[in-house]
Amino acid sequence: MADTDDPRFSNDQPRIHPSAQLKAVKLGKFSEVGERVILRDVTAGDFTYFERHCEGIYADVGRFCSIAANVRINALEHPMERLTTHKISYRPNEFFKYRGVDGAFRARRQAKRVSIGHDVWIGHGAVVMPAIQIGDGAVIGANAVVTKNVAPYTIVAGNPARLIRLRFPAEIAARLERLAWWDWPHEKLFEAIPDIQSLGIEDFLSKWEG
Repeated sequence: MADTDDPRFSNDQPRIHPSAQLKAVKLGKFSEVGERVILRDVTAGDFTYFERHCEGIYADVGRFCSIAANVRINALEHPMERLTTHKISYRPNEFFKYRGVDGAFRARRQAKRVSIGHDVWIGHGAVVMPAIQIGDGAVIGANAVVTKNVAPYTIVAGNPARLIRLRFPAEIAARLERLAWWDWPHEKLFEAIPDIQSLGIEDFLSKWEG
């Protein structure tokens, strides 16, 4: 819990909508999980939020990530090499007695974990495919289908997602990575908010670096 005697801070416990379904999920402080979100074996850092109807499985999400409605993280990979792509081959227990879940297929899915850095914005309806790594500060456009890794502080969009532009010049991005503001204590973040709101990125870095 945040220090309740300090009027600057709210309750730091995760806020989870009652309709959300969570299993084997670890949420950071001040995180939010919206209406009808479904998460399985997901970790999410402080201040990260999932808007309504998101789905995620086998994923690690950093701090301060903004995940819009209807995003799918680690979309299901069907076994195209088998006789059928239907789930009857890997979840036959849903149809037949004495036929269990295909443990090898599940292990294959678990091995293709998605990794999302800090301060990542994933737009409405985007789909992130298995085993993808998204770097710090990246932006994923609405309805994008991410099939390749996304470098830090880049903006991608489309199906499949392609580089649109850099969010910041490479030198600025490198300075932001070194600053690692997402690891700052809450007290320091509180003090920095007016400068976040009013200063240009270079002025902010010059003031807060070191």
